[in-house]
Amino acid sequence: MSIGVELDRLRDEVERFGPSPYLLTVSDDGRPHATAVTVRWDGDELVAGVGRRSAANAVDRPDISLLWAPFEGGGFSLIVDGRAVVDGEEVRVTAERAILHRQRADGPGSDCLRLDP
Repeated sequence: MSIGVELDRLRDEVERFGPSPYLLTVSDDGRPHATAVTVRWDGDELVAGVGRRSAANAVDRPDISLLWAPFEGGGFSLIVDGRAVVDGEEVRVTAERAILHRQRADGPGSDCLRLDP
């Protein structure tokens, strides 16, 4: 199940989860690349400092994800899918979709809440 969240709610969720998600990009050979980042809001964009590999991946394949791990057992993760623009040593992300996601306690599948930016 997915539950949507508007941009205002996304701001609240990012504040609740904190400033330290993982940035997920894809390399030239199709492998995922995950790196811990620190984000801040600049207008309607999430901005994070990035290294060379993440920046290169985001330039070539700007569809990225930000992932916040749950902060309690059985809790939700926050996943934001967005479009990235690299600006020097920063990546600026415009959120396109966001969900609160967790593994179902009663079996396979997930129990998700969609957050529509």
